[in-house]
Amino acid sequence: MSFHEVRLPARLAFGSTGGVERRTEIVTLGSGFERRSTPWAQGRRRYLIGANLRSLDDMAAMTDFFEARHGRLFGFRFRDFFDFKSCGPGGSVTPADQALGEGDAARTTFALLKRYGDDETAPERRIAKPVEGTVRLAVGGVEQPEDSFTVDHITGLITLDEPPDVGAVVTAGFEFDTPVRFDTDRIEVTLESFNAGRMAAAPLIEVRV
Repeated sequence: MSFHEVRLPARLAFGSTGGVERRTEIVTLGSGFERRSTPWAQGRRRYLIGANLRSLDDMAAMTDFFEARHGRLFGFRFRDFFDFKSCGPGGSVTPADQALGEGDAARTTFALLKRYGDDETAPERRIAKPVEGTVRLAVGGVEQPEDSFTVDHITGLITLDEPPDVGAVVTAGFEFDTPVRFDTDRIEVTLESFNAGRMAAAPLIEVRV
């Protein structure tokens, strides 16, 4: 698989910019009305990193990380400090943060999800890279002990030892990383003094895993 289960060091991400993008197709009719549709069920994140690095050691670390990923070839984990929890960035994770589904007395595996918005059309984001040791799970509003379920930190799937009862709502709270890759095959660095330099911003793009 073309993905490395390693996170970009946080110090190399400070000063990063980015956000979510959507793809919307718009057709303007002869009447002036529009028909709007999208081929994407989920948004895609993009980031720019490295522009604030000045230390030669940090720039060398960024170059090492870039080389280890072979440029755009291998994906990796990225901590988006604006969106890395099942709750808001300043909140505390609770096992009731996000609904994963309802029990049917047979199903034991549930995928981690994060919902954006409260209405029926709110999109659900599949969370594939939870952070180890942060997942909390509840069934029917009762938090479950850690030894009653397992978490696949590569796929974001939770497997319970026992299937939840019919209608029992399964919820979870967690921290997560965003799977990304470099969106360039080139890193540029300018030497400004013997101990400092400047690095051109390197683009990252979210990948589906």
